Amino acid sequence: MKASRYVAKFDAAMAMFRALARFLKGKDNPQLGQPGLRMSLISVANWLPPRIRNSFYSLGGWLEAVPPDALEEFRAEEVSRWLVAQYPRRRYPAVMVGSANGAAAHLCCALGIPWLPQTVLLPVRWSDVHPDDFQRSLERMRTPASVLLRNNPDIQIHHMHDPNQDRLMIRQMAYFRVKRRCLGQAYSQFIEDVLEPGGTLILCECHHLWPTRKVADRHFFQAGGWGGADPQEYLHGSRRVEDFLKRERSPWSNWHAPEPDADRPEGEWGFEPSLGLDVERFARQNGYRVARLVFRGVEELSPLVAELYRWWNARRGLAVNRLIVSSLMLLEPWWTLRTGSAPYWCVISVERAARSLEEYLEQVEAFDEIGLMIFTSGVEGVGLGSIERWKQLLGRYPRQRGCFIGFNERAYPKDFAAFVRYHSDMKKLTPTFPLPAPLCLAEFEEFMTTAPPRFQAQWIAPSTRSASGGVRSY
Repeated sequence: MKASRYVAKFDAAMAMFRALARFLKGKDNPQLGQPGLRMSLISVANWLPPRIRNSFYSLGGWLEAVPPDALEEFRAEEVSRWLVAQYPRRRYPAVMVGSANGAAAHLCCALGIPWLPQTVLLPVRWSDVHPDDFQRSLERMRTPASVLLRNNPDIQIHHMHDPNQDRLMIRQMAYFRVKRRCLGQAYSQFIEDVLEPGGTLILCECHHLWPTRKVADRHFFQAGGWGGADPQEYLHGSRRVEDFLKRERSPWSNWHAPEPDADRPEGEWGFEPSLGLDVERFARQNGYRVARLVFRGVEELSPLVAELYRWWNARRGLAVNRLIVSSLMLLEPWWTLRTGSAPYWCVISVERAARSLEEYLEQVEAFDEIGLMIFTSGVEGVGLGSIERWKQLLGRYPRQRGCFIGFNERAYPKDFAAFVRYHSDMKKLTPTFPLPAPLCLAEFEEFMTTAPPRFQAQWIAPSTRSASGGVRSY
């Protein structure tokens, strides 16, 4: 199998990666960067009855999943080699390495630099595991995980099982979040080929933790993930989980995941620190600078990047005062810059994401316009934000106009056609401007020195690191 066949195209990290790679090639991002028959079919999915629509969505994921007997041939180095081949080969002042994050992807677009993901999703087919059976999920994947780890000493596996947000997909597959513990040959060679002498390696470190269980060396089981349900609800259930399972007609009355033994980096978003240590070693050997972008909450970087774009747009002399709220894999960085907009990234359409967006809008100067994309997983899961909640934000906070982008509110939360319409709606925004030259890293650092203390992300540049390890927090 080709290396690209192992990596899920429907994964958010790969959607961000494709959007950035296309941006660096001077291209926009229609159909999540993967135009073709499959995405064209998704664009008409809303015409189907809800249950058939769900099956259609699940089938699309199953077609991307890998048969267990193909795992023997998986090599993480081949995947890394395929990833770096997607970027244009030219000199860059910096390269970002680490956690997947939509706000970080927008930051890379502003700086005109590539990002090397630490984590990719490897979906493995199965047919005999109920979404609410955590124990069966864990046991079913012990052997496949051991095969992967035996042949790939540079990775660790976070087997992530989330019947709340990934319910339609995990009926057909297991989610293996594969994390790099070191750069490896392909990433190292790419950096040497494209990073300017004395350039900067930026570690993107999301320090979000989640209770997990160690199954074997470098193999961890994670019940749930960042979203509408709390970690304890996956472990011990709750009244709202019980109500959800009744709606889903599950044979389980509540969730009872295997007991965790430690809090570890969250499977999808969290940063495994061993990679950071290897990057620092590699930088010392090759004369590169290392800077760190550190944040704990998955969305904590979003306000900072939104205000960076607003600051940058003011320097560009643009009169547009518009916020574009992207959602999980729905992001269009090329048109965000072309329309002079500021980007704010939400993970998914849960109530806590709406609350974070509202807190940001309460603290900053009002926008004239707000455009909102909404990613939907097709599940009315625990903690989902209601459509009325999102409409309330659009009605309250913009001075002039709030609107959905590519989203049909009548289809919520099963609007799969939004995966295609977000791009055409972005192209309708006016006015448009020529793409600017990339923001210099020195300009970004200048912005960080004046950023208000309400922003939680930390920028730890070499010049601000002390002998005692102290950092300045923003």
